[in-house]
Amino acid sequence: MKLSLYIALRYLFAKKSQNVINIISGVSVIGVAVGTMALITILSVFNGFDFLIRSLFNAFDPDIKISAVHGKAFSENDERLVKVYKMQGVKYYSEVIEDNALLRCNERNFPAIVKGVGKDFIKMTGIDTMMISGSFMLRDKNVNYAVLGRGVAYHLGAGPGSFFPISVYVPRRNSSPDNPAEAFTIKSVYPSGVFSIQQDFDMKYIIVPIEFARELFEYPDKVTSIAIRLEKGVNANKVQNEIRQILGSEFSVKNRYEQNELLFKVMNSEKWAIFFILTFILLIASFNVLGSLTMLIIDKKNDIGILQSLGADKKMLRNIFLFEGWMISIIGALMGLLFGFIICFLQIKFGFVKLSGGGSFIINAYPVSMQLLDFVYVFITVLFIGFLASWYPVRYMTKRYLAFE
Repeated sequence: MKLSLYIALRYLFAKKSQNVINIISGVSVIGVAVGTMALITILSVFNGFDFLIRSLFNAFDPDIKISAVHGKAFSENDERLVKVYKMQGVKYYSEVIEDNALLRCNERNFPAIVKGVGKDFIKMTGIDTMMISGSFMLRDKNVNYAVLGRGVAYHLGAGPGSFFPISVYVPRRNSSPDNPAEAFTIKSVYPSGVFSIQQDFDMKYIIVPIEFARELFEYPDKVTSIAIRLEKGVNANKVQNEIRQILGSEFSVKNRYEQNELLFKVMNSEKWAIFFILTFILLIASFNVLGSLTMLIIDKKNDIGILQSLGADKKMLRNIFLFEGWMISIIGALMGLLFGFIICFLQIKFGFVKLSGGGSFIINAYPVSMQLLDFVYVFITVLFIGFLASWYPVRYMTKRYLAFE
């Protein structure tokens, strides 16, 4: 084995009788390196977007959300909920009332989701870090305020310091069709700030105190969900399962991932779809290895005859060229991983590649996040492709030109 590897190393770096073989070997290494670099770079960019989106959603969604399986609202005085609040690992909780409403301000109308939250909501999320105007203030000296999504604020022409309040219209639950004037509950609130997280939130939500939402939606002792913040370092899955056991099948208990399950599944599917597409391209690029080995075997027929005379068997001779192909793949893979790391590091540090849109997005440059497992998976994938690209020509050409069985 050591002798086969030694001879393969000599063949790889020694000058061949035909200069074109050296050129093809170099092209093979470059092809593998470029494919590897593209793989690791694309995966790191997907990781960056995944991390970014998770951080954006984490700024709005709680660690755990409890809602009713059937119906829109449930009683907040359920004894089982009290047990959940006292559980070890639960740091904060907030009642939430969330429903659709029509907003009106400056003679502009806009439908939105009114989200009434408790005083601890700001401690459970990072929404206060996403404010682009004003501050996250919902109540001051018994006066109610609202925090608007960027899109909602734009369509209403409202914002902090606005002279005009936002009127919120909600259909009454038990209104009489004979009296249209009383068909809606109408309450007014002044905006205190504007947040910008992601379009799905910015275009939909207006956040108000839960007391305001109770009167608006006529939920004196009911809520639509409970938001929970966990202690740092606790096992979220374990706490989630314990809450499910306490509440039973009447309640839905979702973690951050499950609250946006479809989005994260789509992102993960896209990442692996791109991985397989680039792997296929890398497989095509590895055909250069096949050509390089074929020409090398033909070029070294006389050397192999000498080795056979010295007692080398067919397994040893095949291993020489198999190692040759593997080394081309290994060198290409290591070069590709190194260049990919450098490109990703420079993008993280300096953000050379900008996102289109002129700064309209929350970030200006493509996000990148390198993960060790991606480097391991890519390296193993390249080695496997290199083995396949080496095994066939070695098997076929040694049979044809060296009279092996």
